[in-house]
Amino acid sequence: METTAKNIPKYGFKVRLDHEFPEKWSQRLRPKFKQTIQMLPLAWRYAFYYASISRTGRPVVMDYRNMQNGQQIYGVPIGGLGGGTIGRGFRGEFCRYALLPGLYNYHVIPANQFILTVRDGNENAIYNQVLSTKTKPKVLKSWKWGFDGKKASYTGLYPRSWTTYEVEECGLRLTCRQVSPVLPHNYKDSSLPCAVFAWDIVNSSKKDLQISITFSFQSGYGNKENSQGDKWTELFDLDDVSGAMIHQEFRSMPCTYAISSRSRRDNDKNEGNIDVVSVTRMLNFDPRGDGAILWQKLQNDGKLYEHKEPRASSKSKKSIATAVCANTLVKSGSSGTLEFSVVWDMPKIHFHNKNTNYSRYYTKYFSPSDGSKVSVAPEIARYALSHYENWEQEIQRWQKPVLEDADLPDWYKSALFNELYFVADGGSIWLRINETDKLQPDDPRIEYGRFAYLEGHEYRMYNTYDVHFYAAFALAQLWPNLEACIQYEFRDSVHAENQQRLQTLYDGARIQRKFKESVPHDIGDPGEEPFNMINAYPIHDVSQWRDLDSKFILSCYRIYFFNNNLKHLKDFWPTIKKLLEHSMTFDEDNDGLIENGGFPDQTYDCWIMNGSSAYCGSLWIAALQASVKMAELLNEQEDSFKYKEILDRAKIAFQDKLWNGKYYNFDCSKGLKRNSIMSDQLCGHWILRACGFTYEAFPEDRVKSSLKTIFQNNVMKYRNGQQGAVNGCLPTGSVDYSSIQSEEMWTGVAYGLAALLIHEGMIEEAFRTSEGVYRTIYEKIGMGFETPEALYEQKVYRAIGYMRPLSIWAMHHAWTTRKISSVGTTDDALDQ
Repeated sequence: METTAKNIPKYGFKVRLDHEFPEKWSQRLRPKFKQTIQMLPLAWRYAFYYASISRTGRPVVMDYRNMQNGQQIYGVPIGGLGGGTIGRGFRGEFCRYALLPGLYNYHVIPANQFILTVRDGNENAIYNQVLSTKTKPKVLKSWKWGFDGKKASYTGLYPRSWTTYEVEECGLRLTCRQVSPVLPHNYKDSSLPCAVFAWDIVNSSKKDLQISITFSFQSGYGNKENSQGDKWTELFDLDDVSGAMIHQEFRSMPCTYAISSRSRRDNDKNEGNIDVVSVTRMLNFDPRGDGAILWQKLQNDGKLYEHKEPRASSKSKKSIATAVCANTLVKSGSSGTLEFSVVWDMPKIHFHNKNTNYSRYYTKYFSPSDGSKVSVAPEIARYALSHYENWEQEIQRWQKPVLEDADLPDWYKSALFNELYFVADGGSIWLRINETDKLQPDDPRIEYGRFAYLEGHEYRMYNTYDVHFYAAFALAQLWPNLEACIQYEFRDSVHAENQQRLQTLYDGARIQRKFKESVPHDIGDPGEEPFNMINAYPIHDVSQWRDLDSKFILSCYRIYFFNNNLKHLKDFWPTIKKLLEHSMTFDEDNDGLIENGGFPDQTYDCWIMNGSSAYCGSLWIAALQASVKMAELLNEQEDSFKYKEILDRAKIAFQDKLWNGKYYNFDCSKGLKRNSIMSDQLCGHWILRACGFTYEAFPEDRVKSSLKTIFQNNVMKYRNGQQGAVNGCLPTGSVDYSSIQSEEMWTGVAYGLAALLIHEGMIEEAFRTSEGVYRTIYEKIGMGFETPEALYEQKVYRAIGYMRPLSIWAMHHAWTTRKISSVGTTDDALDQ
């Protein structure tokens, strides 16, 4: 069969709708006794912190008292980047609403459904069914629920999904293609808060059948706020698109839902224009009632109402719902298509403190021409329904080289694209610059705005930099201008200061919230005022972290390497020099190599490093190597010589202090953990390799020896080589239990390690390492589309819906780079 943009792909997350996952894990961790003793002071201070924050009426940035356990229901979410998202279950649920900036609501709303109605040639209803496997909920009891999940299947390959229903009693097969505008290098369409559902219908029966599909949708997002504020529905018609809107407010931010369908008329030489697809609507119904008014209308007529008047409902404080029905005749042995869209237009937002109002980025392209507050949801709906086929073709062209690469394993093709869900469904916000922002004329934020995403669904800090360092490979390859905007935001934040006094949870020290000339941990908490109140992270004094400066410097070079824009380097260079000077204060013995501070002063924020460490040391050496290169590119010869001299001393010290003959020791402490095998010990070398360097900083033989040791121990001796690479492993091959994080397996770190293995030609080892992550998450424990940060050995995970696993796109970069070097392809292949 010819492959088209509409076809169900061979690869992806594939399950039947009655699928049950073999294991159910949770976040209920029981630390070892020694770990508990270590964590007691922090836990005590956290309790007081939690109480004090809760009294202010805002949520804490990391809520360890009310952790969310995975529901094992999720499929591909809907929506573009930065405009809010709505989760979808693989069984068809509308769930996990992320419309409020940085906040998630996990309710499943029964009224949000698709309903299939089939009528025969005598216009008798022969089938009327909610296309949901859900048994009867407490509401809408007049509807027929409980579609047989054995007769339906799901394929998710982000940003699309396909759900196929076999309606055997009618001889029908229906496939719903769900399409979101997540399109690499297409900044306009990728910002749109919408999705399209194209229903392809095949009639293999011997009868011509009238097919109606009804899309119903409710106000709110399922919690008690549904009952607050006025809500009303309104019909709209725009060219061939007809639909209904639900007007409402979320925390004083107007939000309009719009569901719609597209009618079609054909010209018949005998009968003139005839309806091929007709659209009818129900202005409103009560989603808390039995739903009989809608159900009986479909049962009796196979359609809803031809509304002339009224066009709008009265306002209500209670939940309200609306519905759109599309109808077509599908003749025996033929097929047809019905198209729907959903839009959520929430053009202006604010954060908890309400200090600043922001316009979402999509309002650059869709906003009322007269400056009024009229919703543009109908215009977005029309645009989506007229462009979604182009989106599908763009997506197919983008994904095709990966999907057709016979050298790549099948599971990887699913993992690569499905982990990309987080760029949209990571609480991302994409905002236009305010007129009060003072930026240089060539600052990329002027054209592309501000972009931010959460560290995790439960770790509510925007653009957590030590984690984004791993995840940035996705943006750098697919939306490089957004990655540049993030880097410019952090460049400015380095020089910012906030003298607010805070108490750290780790040791109770009173510190300044943000020191000048230091890289912030994050850009802020949506529960405060992001972009202004940076450094929401409450545990450590991050101005003393040893990895942030190096990561900023390396990220500057990575941006240059991917887009070849020397102007960016010029803009970053003064800040790079400041940060190099800042990090040099951590070199206590003047050997060129920085030392750790004896507290968790890096991204492993519960894992203490003493003296020089493999992790921070490798990052520092890599940052120096990149700085020498950047100085040369900018003709800053004096700086180049200066940093080269420090680099040469640091390389010697790194080898002398940490190399043990097989791998690099964890750190320079005197205890047993000194020689722990850290899976991330070559993080600095990984980034250098990704940026075109080879072995300028780290000897090839020692790199290969370290990687072999990591693979033999952290991968193959951990869970039989079937669960990624544990963070820490003792030379005996047992897990390092010295801290909570040493015994964790970090999904994003495992993908990063796999990327380095590819760079080093260890292909089999790379895919063995990463396969264990994917199969555990997506096939064993049902945590796809909410991949956690960490897995433990036994049925526990931590931090669901996390940013770092986007590092799988570093694997794609490594694989593409390797193929280019082997066949001499042009650099354009990197954009795929």
